[in-house]
Order: sequence, then C-alpha cells, then structure tokens
Amino acid sequence: MVLDLYAYQPYSFNKAVLIRDPLGEYETVCLLCTDQTVAPNQIVEWFVMRWQVEVTFEEARRHLGVETQRQWSDKAIARTTPLLLGLFSWITLVAHASHSSGHSVTVRQSAWYTKTLPTFSDALALVRHQLWSSLPTFQTSGANPDTIKVSRPFFVSLVETLCYAA
Repeated sequence: MVLDLYAYQPYSFNKAVLIRDPLGEYETVCLLCTDQTVAPNQIVEWFVMRWQVEVTFEEARRHLGVETQRQWSDKAIARTTPLLLGLFSWITLVAHASHSSGHSVTVRQSAWYTKTLPTFSDALALVRHQLWSSLPTFQTSGANPDTIKVSRPFFVSLVETLCYAA
C-alpha cells in the first residue's frame, strides 16, 4: 500500500501527520503528537500499535459491559473492570485453544459486511456454545424418552442463535 505522509505543525505545541491514500480507497487521517521531535513514520507506527488496544477496549465495552457498571462504590468499580478485562482475555484464550485443537470457529457474516477472520463476538459465541452444551441444564432427553419436547435440529439452531444474541 502506498501512502502519502505530510508532517506539519498547526500549533506550537504539537505535530500533525496527515495520511492520504493516493488511490482514494481509504479515508484521509490526521494524527496529532505533542512531541515535535518525533518523525512522522514513528507517529504512524505508534498509531498502528495503539489500534489493537483500542479495538480490545471497544469489544470489551460492547460485549462485556466494561465502563457501564452501576455499582455504588468506587472500590466495586475498581474490582469489576479488571475482572471483565480478565474475562475478555480468558474468552480469547479459550477460543484460540479450541481453534488450535481443531474446533472450527464459525465466522458469522452479513450480506453487507464480509470478514475473513473471527471477531470477538465469534469467539464469545464459540465459548458460550461450548459451555452451554457441556452443562446438564442444556442436555436433551435420554435415548428412549416418552416425550420429545424439542427436536435436536431446533435445539441446535436455538443454541446457535442465543450464542450471538446474549
């Protein structure tokens, strides 16, 4: 990918780097840095490194409710946020271990958004599915039941849907 980098100092206290795609496929981005001695390439490298952290926090907010806690004390909030970030890490590690051991991670797509790699919502659905299918609460009837309340295909479809809905 070819990008044009333009460095300028709009104010005396920071440096700006304007990133423009000559082919017009990507939007123009302006990055600001308070250290005027830093090279434009370094500012771009820092932005790329920080992007993964930003995505992690956004996914943790969206799917686990980080920063939306409604506790009454600051201590409770101080305990909950690290716990939720730990849960985010645990889900990621379990999904990675499942994928490494041969379980396929379903990548849900929509007609307007295609993705090639699983996202955190896919990892969360995988972990939910594994937990729910192993718990006795979600087990179906025995081999020779008198009544069948839910058919197996409907049950599987319901679990798949709920894994993404919760």
